[in-house]
Amino acid sequence: MEGQKTVNFTRLLSDESVQSTLSSDSCEYYQTEIFDLLPSVQAVRSQQDSYDMLKSSEAFRSGGPRPDEAFGAESQSRGPRDKLSLQPLRDLPICMQGKRSARERRKMQISNIGFWESWRRSQSINRKRVWAHMREAGASLLPWKHTLHKIQGRFGVGVKSYFVFLRYLIYLNLLHCALISGFILGPTGFYGKNSREWLRFGGDDSVLDFLVGTGLLARSPVFFGFYTRGSLDHDCLNTPLLYLAGILCIIFLSLIMVVRRTIVGYKHTWMLEKRTSMNVSFKVFCGWDYTIQHSKSAELKQSFIRNDLKLFLEERKFNLKKAQRTLGQKLRLYLLRFILNLIVVFLLGGAFTLIYYSTNVSLKESNQVWILRLILQYLSPITITSVDLVLPQIFRKISSFEDYSLTVQVNATLVRSIFLKLASLGIYLFFLFKTTSVENRMCRENQIGIQMYKLCIFNFLTTFCNTFLVNYPRKLLQEKRPTCLLVRLCGRQRFLIPFKVLDLVYIQTVFWVGVYYCPLLPMIGVVSLLVIFYIQKFGVLRCCEAEQRMFRASSSSVLFHFMLLLGLVMAAAAPIVDFHLAERTNTISCGPLKNETVLTVTETCVKSLPDSVQNVLKYLSSQAFALPLLLGEIIILTSYVSRGRANRKAIERLKDMLIMCSSDKRFLVKQHATLLRGPKNPNRVRPAAVEQKRPLHGAP
Repeated sequence: MEGQKTVNFTRLLSDESVQSTLSSDSCEYYQTEIFDLLPSVQAVRSQQDSYDMLKSSEAFRSGGPRPDEAFGAESQSRGPRDKLSLQPLRDLPICMQGKRSARERRKMQISNIGFWESWRRSQSINRKRVWAHMREAGASLLPWKHTLHKIQGRFGVGVKSYFVFLRYLIYLNLLHCALISGFILGPTGFYGKNSREWLRFGGDDSVLDFLVGTGLLARSPVFFGFYTRGSLDHDCLNTPLLYLAGILCIIFLSLIMVVRRTIVGYKHTWMLEKRTSMNVSFKVFCGWDYTIQHSKSAELKQSFIRNDLKLFLEERKFNLKKAQRTLGQKLRLYLLRFILNLIVVFLLGGAFTLIYYSTNVSLKESNQVWILRLILQYLSPITITSVDLVLPQIFRKISSFEDYSLTVQVNATLVRSIFLKLASLGIYLFFLFKTTSVENRMCRENQIGIQMYKLCIFNFLTTFCNTFLVNYPRKLLQEKRPTCLLVRLCGRQRFLIPFKVLDLVYIQTVFWVGVYYCPLLPMIGVVSLLVIFYIQKFGVLRCCEAEQRMFRASSSSVLFHFMLLLGLVMAAAAPIVDFHLAERTNTISCGPLKNETVLTVTETCVKSLPDSVQNVLKYLSSQAFALPLLLGEIIILTSYVSRGRANRKAIERLKDMLIMCSSDKRFLVKQHATLLRGPKNPNRVRPAAVEQKRPLHGAP
């Protein structure tokens, strides 16, 4: 052992950090030894060895070399492979010298692959840079970015998600306005026969017409009856078809956008919350934004991290409490939840009955004074809004007794309340379609459009009055008289996200339902939503306080869009039900479909097409096309399911790799600690495995 090289392992400190007494051979031996002892290498090597032995045994049986020879040859042929990373150099987790070396290797590779391939790669990199800059520019142009950041820091991500959802609805209605302008307003302005007499005030017109939708407003382009065929009267290019095409484009584009956001949000939630658990160390050590330069921004970020930790600890506390429940406690809890759900069903039935009677009263003619007549005309919106304000509060109290987590309580309240809102609106529309009066001089579509207009106006007035006539005076009273008995009974005001989101889903559903009968309703919706944004901003920043218990916004955001999807389905079904009921009754019709129906207009257009196109359309609408369409859907769904399974397997493998990497880190830290605690012996005995591989100096 005298000829053996001495290996000196010392900790590098201060001036010694740039020097080392280790030779290259010593480092190679020690790295080889540590590499062989890593848990990940041992696990992979055991699997690989068993596979290689099985493979070599099969080859030996078929007349090949012996298993040990084959294994040795394959082990010698297995060596390190230099993989050129395709990631940008700034994303590589290596030092600057390594990045310079990687850049030189890439240049050498480009010089070897030829001009065309190098040009294609450079163009691909340039396109990616351009798209990245465009995304950054688009993100910087988003409105209310500073406001949302401020709200997130004070109230958490949940309150911010409400305002992001509101901004998304504004964009959606702006798209609807563009479609209406192109399909309906533009052709009507160029080819319409209507004069400008609707701009003049008549003898019966008044300012109240803007509240009830009659008089001057009923003759304006706001409602369905204003639009006529005009001079644009071809078989397949006329006002009725353009009107229907605009409404269908609004429905389909809304469906595509809402479904896409719902699916993307669900996938994000499933990936992060269901499959990957974010621990406290990640939140503490990786949650800070190092680009912050202002003290106020730093305070907002600290508040956001603190609120996120509150939510995490609250969920862990509830899960621990849930795991400690006994069988008797679970049975009592299930019985209590059953009784509370029965109470919810009875409340919903009573609300629907009240809406039915108020609809019958509001649609009847009355000769009362104008104030009573105005109240009777708004009786249905008042009833629906009152029910939607009172019952969700009761649902919120009921969910607090069901012993769910905070996120589940919010979602349960959302589901019950959205069922209440959509069902009440659906019942109101059904009775409205059936009991629309034919005695009025106004056409049927205008009557339905006026009711939708009233719902929008009353919802906006409710939001305004609730903020400035209830919440703001309540906040002032709390600041001036904090010891008042009424103030202590009311408590501090919170921004209740479920009820605010329900209002948005409800009003957007009204916009979708009424766009057929009131084409300018999306424009009215854009203005009202913009004002609602600033009203709610004032309410949350001036009148509300942060919740002591936070909830996660990702799953709730998916639920927001899913409820919006339900409202869109209801809006698409409403005109179909209306067409079916209108065919059975002799009602006064007007507008572009006067004395016609949708079927007659489309049938006239189809008959004017060439025979080949008619045959194609008949085949697409026949039952013979259903089989290949079904097969195509099965193939597409099968491919998506297979891709999903492959992705899940890849996720599991990556999770295993992360676990093995953490095991390797713990092993290396333990080895480093062992070396530091050990005796400072300059002569380190080399392992037996290394001695067998390299003979001692002086040996024959």
